[in-house]
Amino acid sequence: MVGARLVPEEVIVVAAVLVVDDDHTVREVVVSYLRAAGHQVTEAADGHEALKSMRDHAADLVVLDLMLPGLDGLEVCRRLREQGDVPVIMLTAKGAVTDRVVGLEHGADDYLTKPFSPRELVLRVDSILRRAGEKATPAPVAVADGDLVVDPSSRLVTRAGERIALTAREFDLLHHFVSNSGAVFSRDQLLRDVWGWSFGDESTVTVHVRRLREKLEADATRPVRLVTVWGVGYRWETS
Repeated sequence: MVGARLVPEEVIVVAAVLVVDDDHTVREVVVSYLRAAGHQVTEAADGHEALKSMRDHAADLVVLDLMLPGLDGLEVCRRLREQGDVPVIMLTAKGAVTDRVVGLEHGADDYLTKPFSPRELVLRVDSILRRAGEKATPAPVAVADGDLVVDPSSRLVTRAGERIALTAREFDLLHHFVSNSGAVFSRDQLLRDVWGWSFGDESTVTVHVRRLREKLEADATRPVRLVTVWGVGYRWETS
């Protein structure tokens, strides 16, 4: 990852980003690229420092290393999820699919495996922030299915008036499904439409679908709303 510094060509949505990594070199490069992209960046070298930073000055997005000393990235992510729905991009030196899946299951919205391209990280940050909070364009109207309401303007999901807490990616995925109820989407299509990736690990979609089912279905093992179309992908069934 360390090498010639290529500054991103376009200034992206300005946001407060917290970078958490115990490797000073990695942190320095990531911070440099994010600042060059126009973001306000703070740093933390361990999990406890990261949580304190979020309490003192809440960030719009967190770039979080998995392998932190003491309080590891998974525990930090879990505690962040208890406090709110701030988007989290997990960084990991581990390449195994199971390690990436565990990070997603703990509430991470996205991940990158080290070594990674700082330019790609900036693009991932841009993609998440644009979907989670860009104010420059009018928000699309809320969509509803029975007592389930998905409102992009407030980024809230309610069922019978009760709020359902979702991460940024979970919200985007649910909104896509409900807005296109009855249509079947492959995991590859969902990566393009929701994540904005031209390629990627399809297990990312699998984990997010499973998390949505756990939050929305009466029995996540027997889904009746977010159903699997075997050999093709997934479909949202109207109530």
